[in-house]
Amino acid sequence: MRHVISNANGWLSILAVVLFSSAGDVLLSRAMKQIGDLGQLRARRGLIFVASVILQNRYFLLGVACMGMAFYSLLFGLSWNDVSLIGPAAASLTFVANAFAARIFLHERVDRRRWTAALLVATGVVIMAL
Repeated sequence: MRHVISNANGWLSILAVVLFSSAGDVLLSRAMKQIGDLGQLRARRGLIFVASVILQNRYFLLGVACMGMAFYSLLFGLSWNDVSLIGPAAASLTFVANAFAARIFLHERVDRRRWTAALLVATGVVIMAL
């Protein structure tokens, strides 16, 4: 029974890592697209100005918070299950979720090669989970 609870908690933590990490990636991408080229901005206005602009962007702050929750969820998962399951599953499923999130929320063009890669990654996670 303890093994079943451990596996359930492990997979729930993987799900949390994937959701929080993907949300963080989308939010950070949106923030950086709003802010623009940091190199050019730094050259024109200085490093302190760039830091203040970044830290005032709500998408950036929410993205960092989501990434922090993803890290906490990873630590939770590692306390319940093996790193050989949690690490690869969380990383690979995040790759798949990022492809979907980029297409849906950022309206990015995700080509056939990336969808194929996402499908192969998801297949690998299924094989690993068996």
